[in-house]
Amino acid sequence: MSLASIRNSFTQASNKEHAVVLQRFFKTGPGEYGEGDVFIGIKVPTLRKISKGFYHLTLDELNELLKSPIHEERLTSLFILVKKFERGNQKERKNIFKFYIKNTKKINNWDLVDLSAPNIVGEYLTCLPAGRFDKDHDLLFKLAASKNLWERRIAIMATFQFIKSKRFDTTFKIAEMLLEDKHDLIHKAVGWMLREIGKRDLAAEENFLLKFYKRMPRTMLRYAIEKFPEKKRLAYLKGTI
Repeated sequence: MSLASIRNSFTQASNKEHAVVLQRFFKTGPGEYGEGDVFIGIKVPTLRKISKGFYHLTLDELNELLKSPIHEERLTSLFILVKKFERGNQKERKNIFKFYIKNTKKINNWDLVDLSAPNIVGEYLTCLPAGRFDKDHDLLFKLAASKNLWERRIAIMATFQFIKSKRFDTTFKIAEMLLEDKHDLIHKAVGWMLREIGKRDLAAEENFLLKFYKRMPRTMLRYAIEKFPEKKRLAYLKGTI
């Protein structure tokens, strides 16, 4: 079962009409965030099904898929990479983590980031001993300061795994770094992570919001307070908290 085999599976499953829909949905036109991304029209459940037959692929082979101009090939490589990480021993997980960080610029659309950054980067860092965690997660701050949109999104989305473990400090620090970000895909991701903190500790989320909500881009704030009671949500939006 080789790369030729998996690519044959892609060819058989492709759909030109669906590809056109995906090209629009993922904003692949000139000047848009997904400019130049190529779709062949395969739905996510089909890609997940295809990936199940190729968990044996090596990192070198997955790299070939990850550097493909075809979105579905990159997405499938990440499905496989996440599964290999889940099944791997400590050494294998470390190698996958290092491979991921080395190839962040190929993880270049929001769905690619969201399905992989928490499950690989976030999970790897969360499982480190306390001292190592505090040291090694500094790389997230470097990614958050990147000029590359997708590396900034990786930084904030990786913290989803920290949030699930009720470790909020890194999320708050990165959220503060990204308050002035110009891209709505960052605004949405930060607001989403703040909302996830609120599900687990509403007081912690509101302590952060009270400091910064008047500086937040509107979309970030709306995402963060989406589940608030209507009266409180409106007060935040009007700046009267």
